[in-house]
Amino acid sequence: MSEANPKVKMVTSKGEIIIELDAAKAPVTVENFLTYVNDDFYEGTIFHRVIDGFMIQGGGMKPNMFEKKNRDQIKNEADNGLKNDRGTLAMARTQVVDSATSQFFINLSDNDFLNHQNTSPAGYGYAVFGRVTEGMDTVDAIRQVRTGNKGGHQDVPVEPITIDAVTVIE
Repeated sequence: MSEANPKVKMVTSKGEIIIELDAAKAPVTVENFLTYVNDDFYEGTIFHRVIDGFMIQGGGMKPNMFEKKNRDQIKNEADNGLKNDRGTLAMARTQVVDSATSQFFINLSDNDFLNHQNTSPAGYGYAVFGRVTEGMDTVDAIRQVRTGNKGGHQDVPVEPITIDAVTVIE
């Protein structure tokens, strides 16, 4: 990644995370993410899925586990050559390849099985579009929280981990 890539600061209830976005390799995904950032969409959402050794997911649910209204789904850019390695930011989606909206996850390990393998729905993968450059200690603090079931979801932190602000760093 280069100096031309946008960076964002994510302020959470566990600390700050600085993320460099890869606009060259994931232009659609980065533009989508920055639209949510600039609309203050992520403020007040939570990391609603935390699986130690795998990933932490957030960006769409409120503390009551209700999902915020999203923009349209975007094209999956998982075939961009970026890998789901520890510290990378990727888009969450359903089983439908092009279904990502606002939710993202930060990989806690090298999750090769999430990488683009082929163009089938099962092999398409999850689009990486950024990397944590500062604040992996915050990510690791989040991964260690106690989780349980809430609102029909598993692996939900017992004490909500809030995303208080996400801003572009000039």
